[in-house]
This record gives sequence, C-alpha cells and structure tokens, in this order.
Amino acid sequence: MDILSKTNDSSYKETFSGLVHSNVKIQNKEFENCVFDKCTFIECTFDACKFMDCTFSNCSISAAKPYNSQFFNIIFNDSKIMGFDWTKTKTVRELTFKKCDISYSNFSYIKLHSLKLIECIAKEVNFNESDLSESIFTQTDFAQSIFSNTNLTKTDFRKAINYGIDIKFNTLKKAKFSLPEATSLLRSLDIVLEV
Repeated sequence: MDILSKTNDSSYKETFSGLVHSNVKIQNKEFENCVFDKCTFIECTFDACKFMDCTFSNCSISAAKPYNSQFFNIIFNDSKIMGFDWTKTKTVRELTFKKCDISYSNFSYIKLHSLKLIECIAKEVNFNESDLSESIFTQTDFAQSIFSNTNLTKTDFRKAINYGIDIKFNTLKKAKFSLPEATSLLRSLDIVLEV
C-alpha cells in the first residue's frame, strides 16, 4: 500500500516496496518497525512524521525536507540519502548508514552520538559544530566534508579517506585513525613532512 493513500496515519511492521514520489508532502504519519525497499522520494517534505526502528534498503531519498519530524534507530542499507538536511528534524537519534551515499547532507549543530557511516560516500557533508562522539566512520570517503568545532571524541575513522580535519579546531580525544591517511591531520600544523 502507498503511504499517501493509507487512511490510517500509523504503520506498524509494514513493508513498503517500490514507492516513487516526487515533490509531495507526507504529513503526520508514524512508522514503527517498518521496511522501505527500493523506494524513491525526490524533493519530498516529511512534515511532523515519526520513524522508529525502521529500515531503508536500496532507496533513493534526494533533497528531502524533514520538517519537525523524528527519527529513532533508523538503518539505511545500500541507499542514496543525498542533500538531506538533518538540522530540520525535531529529533534524531541512532542513525546507521551502510554502503550509502549521503553526499551534500547537513548534520551541523546536531548532537548525534554513535552515528554509524560504514563504507559510505560522504562528499561535501556539513558536520560543523556537531557532537559526533563515539561514532563509527570506518571505510568512508569524506571528500570536501566540513569538520569545524566538531566533537569527534572516541570516533573511529579507521580506513576512512579524504577527511580534512583541523586538529586545532576539533575535539579528537581518543579518536581512532589508520595510516597512511592519518598523516593528513598534520596539515593544519604548518609543518614540513619529509619521506
């Protein structure tokens, strides 16, 4: 069933497959323990919606507007969640992205402990002033992403690439990095490295 045609505003343990929506408003809907498979939402507005313990697999969500919506314990697998402005949400907790493209998204000024980005593409993502402590960012490509005054305490960057992190303007206590990419952290120190 299509979420727009449902007369009930609440969905529990339902599977939505192959939905395609563009430029529509999805309002006051609640989804708990639901699965979204091969769904596409382009420039859609999620207004005052609530997602709890849901999984999105092989989905494409582009330039969506999550106004006043809530996301709790959401898993994205093999999906494109691009240009998503998480700062517009009411509440966001426990997000996991596996083999996803989250490029051009905005996580600035958000407190989001234990964010998981595993084998993802995170090009030009804004993490400015966010609290991402104890997150897992393994094997993720952070090309041109912004880290400024970001709390990265105990965050795992092992095998991540292309991150540009100024160690003077970010909190990196007990964060984990792997060589050779970790040498990029020294660029902000204005020193000369020789091989």
